[in-house]
Amino acid sequence: MTAILDRVSTSRPSDGPLANVTLRDVIKTLPKECFEKNSRKAWQQVGLSVVMAIVGYVAIALSPWFLLPFAWFLAGTALTGWFVVGHDCGHRSFAKSRWVNNLVGHIAFLPLIYPFHPWRLLHDHHHRHTNKQEVDNAWHPWYVETFTSENKLMQSAYWLMRGRLWWLASVIHWAGIHFNLNNFAERDKSKAKVSIAVVVIFAAVVFPTMIATLGVWGWVKFWLMPWLGYHFWMSTFTLVHHTAPDIQFRPAETWNEVEAQLAGTVHCDYPKWIEVLCHDISVHVPHHISTGIPSYNLRMAHRSLKDNWGDRVRIREEKFTWNFMRNIVDRCHLYHAENAYVSFGSVRRSR
Repeated sequence: MTAILDRVSTSRPSDGPLANVTLRDVIKTLPKECFEKNSRKAWQQVGLSVVMAIVGYVAIALSPWFLLPFAWFLAGTALTGWFVVGHDCGHRSFAKSRWVNNLVGHIAFLPLIYPFHPWRLLHDHHHRHTNKQEVDNAWHPWYVETFTSENKLMQSAYWLMRGRLWWLASVIHWAGIHFNLNNFAERDKSKAKVSIAVVVIFAAVVFPTMIATLGVWGWVKFWLMPWLGYHFWMSTFTLVHHTAPDIQFRPAETWNEVEAQLAGTVHCDYPKWIEVLCHDISVHVPHHISTGIPSYNLRMAHRSLKDNWGDRVRIREEKFTWNFMRNIVDRCHLYHAENAYVSFGSVRRSR
């Protein structure tokens, strides 16, 4: 527990229900059991993800054409479980050993062509700067002024990512920042290079082999479509976790981590089978209180946060429905310093 507490800031909100509260204070209220690693539970998650990926790919192989979308969706959801295993490895909450975390993380990310260390380093930046406007790298909304000052091409790209094509945003995020060594400090570049080399070599061997043996359609059928299914969930989770009409994004000078992590993060209930295959990544509020909580302990931590802090701050809980997603992608587009999220339409009408 001490090591976890030593890494958090002691900054405080200046007023409101969280005045005089630090993230350290919030972490201290969590049961110590939340932070305990259980190797049996961790490897059970690995086993479940492996088995369900096999089931998904067998379904792809055996399905007639009209059932392929369902098989792709199943396989993509199973691959999201692989990502969550790697996600825990990146936060060092999968295993006590650093080399085990690094090895399993690299393997879990291989079929996703995600370089492990670049993702880990950039994702840690998101946790250190959650909802810090123009600093958070997990799709923070643009200011209205920023959007209106951009050229039409950039406006269109942003419009697509924040609108009805939100499910492709994760692909752009993956390609746009994780392979660029300029995004990393000099001390981290060697690790980033190794991880990038691992996925490039994997793709250089596996993709030509798939095309040579299965044809281009085989590559599309067995890799591209399940991979896009995974990115559907990555895009959805990333958008939902920090988006609501009244969620606050603060500039650096007024930002506070307690408000951002506790009140600016969203818990969302999905169909149970998705939560199981994705290892409760949607139980997101406690994950932002401490990344040291393994995914199988997140529900315990969430209950504790509700019990200890629910009377002082709204712990955001939503239920995933298409109406819920439509509300986000139709309303939560740009950020206004006074009105929080505003829609593209409201900006056009005001000009």
